Amino acid sequence: MSIKLNYLKKTSNKISSNLVLFCDEKYSANGFKKYLSNDEFSYISDLSKTIDFKKNLFVFDVNSKKKITLISIKKNIKISDVENLGAEFYKKINYGKNSEYFIISDSAVNKVDNFLGHFLHGLKLKSYEFKKYKTKKDTRSISINIIGNKNIPSNQNKLRFKALEEGTFYARDLVSEPGNILHPDEYAKRLSLLKKDGLKINIYDEKKLKKLGMFSLLGVGQGSVRGSYLVTMEWNGAKNSSKPLAFVGKGVCFDTGGYSLKPAKFMEDMTYDMAGSATVVGLMKNFALRKAKINAVGVVGLVENMVSGNAQRPGDIVKSYSGKTIEILNTDAEGRLVLADALTFTEKKFKPKFIVDLATLTGAIIVSLGSEYAGLFSNDDKLSQQIFNAGEKVQEKVWRMPLHKNYDKLMNSKNADVQNINYVGGAGSTTAAQFLQRFILNNTPWAHLDIAGMAFSKYGGALNSGGATGFGVRLLNQLVEENYE
Repeated sequence: MSIKLNYLKKTSNKISSNLVLFCDEKYSANGFKKYLSNDEFSYISDLSKTIDFKKNLFVFDVNSKKKITLISIKKNIKISDVENLGAEFYKKINYGKNSEYFIISDSAVNKVDNFLGHFLHGLKLKSYEFKKYKTKKDTRSISINIIGNKNIPSNQNKLRFKALEEGTFYARDLVSEPGNILHPDEYAKRLSLLKKDGLKINIYDEKKLKKLGMFSLLGVGQGSVRGSYLVTMEWNGAKNSSKPLAFVGKGVCFDTGGYSLKPAKFMEDMTYDMAGSATVVGLMKNFALRKAKINAVGVVGLVENMVSGNAQRPGDIVKSYSGKTIEILNTDAEGRLVLADALTFTEKKFKPKFIVDLATLTGAIIVSLGSEYAGLFSNDDKLSQQIFNAGEKVQEKVWRMPLHKNYDKLMNSKNADVQNINYVGGAGSTTAAQFLQRFILNNTPWAHLDIAGMAFSKYGGALNSGGATGFGVRLLNQLVEENYE
């Protein structure tokens, strides 16, 4: 279903089509008399006396061709609540044939800056669907006309929301693709196309990775007939040559677990094991589209973890880009091997102000936090607090988890510098983060987001309708806007 937004400056007093009005907590219709016929006004006034004021939204059928939607604006409403209202409104209109709605912008008077922009942003985010491979296409469309002169988003804010939506949708698209389509070779090709958005793209193939010594990353992908890649995306939007902000993503396009084979049940979900990389790609696309006034770099490691005669074995020892050797005790703990090389490479090549990595890294984080919070691990209190605050504002929430030298000891190997799992058991998410921290060599401020419980939703959330969520694009954009732009 497509959504068309139209901004009409002139207010039409009596509107014959579906009408959307914002009102106070008591659903008072007194301020809307000029938009309603006398019969409609009397009807709405009578019904508003009997409705449940705890609800956010009511739809009244005034006749067979016209609905009037009243949306209650609570006192002390937050930006995230406004976006959720937009999503809730979309759920009410997402049915039937082609529809046209008129939103009276003048009625959206409240203390939230850019109220209508956030409302429409929530509506658009909720409207996303991945139906690329459906042979029967949904040709329905919803036309939403915003009329009035007040509370209209500025052109700059329209661009900001559009860029954020496109970045989030691009991330969702990538995660939603099946593994036979979006393998590492195809993924790398798609990223090369982002040059048209203004990003500088560099693709390191297997030959270049071997020359660099990235055998931790290469070991994960060596069992696949597909290639393995490291791709960098650079955005230079600052007027000076300041250090870039760095974002690193795990891009395991399909994860069988390798010889430490996963159970067959739900293995089909392992197409989303590249969600961390998708977030980084969507974020960088968003920066380019809205011409963010920062320097930023996105780095993604793209591999496929398969079983074959050439696949990595439990017990293998590989040398990472950092020079440290890694003993592979479990081939299903592969994401950290990809990130190990990507993190050290990012720190060494770009010397960034900070590094944030994202990965669907451990099932243990889902046991800890479910699908409400991403796990946050960091060596820097300031960066951690900034990420936490940004998450609260956009409702992409994170919860800080511990790092400690006693956990770090559990990753020591008898045969190499480090092993890729904690063989003692327990603290799976923390020991994975401790592993990653060993590959931050110069004390660069660093944060690791374990998004295993947040990247994909079978049942849908406030701003998504099920499937890939694009978690992290809005969170990290908020982090940058608030603190670095």
